[in-house]
Amino acid sequence: MIPHEKGQMSAFDYRNFDDRRKNSASAKQMLLEKFKARPPADDPEMIAKAEARAAVARAREERAREREAARIAAERQAAEEKRAREEAELAAQIAREEAEALAAAERKAAELAEKKAARDARYAARKAKARR
Repeated sequence: MIPHEKGQMSAFDYRNFDDRRKNSASAKQMLLEKFKARPPADDPEMIAKAEARAAVARAREERAREREAARIAAERQAAEEKRAREEAELAAQIAREEAEALAAAERKAAELAEKKAARDARYAARKAKARR
């Protein structure tokens, strides 16, 4: 009989089933023995190990708090530097705008003075022509 042929099943091998069942039972028994062989919770060695684990956990938590505090301080410093940089840029922009406004006012005043000088020259030329 071909085991993979459609509609056909291979015969069940009871020896393998019994072997698997025995192996499973022995594995469970070994786990139970291992569990029973462990020292009790009030054993000084177990207490020392628990205290060592607790100390490691406390140290880990302390390092995490220190990293968090350092990260917050770095963020605060970066925010302060950014604010100072933005204030400096704003002050520079205001100074530029004031300088541009002053230059524009000076150009306008110079332009008005030129126009007045040209107008006065035309007026003087007209008066000189009329006097002749």
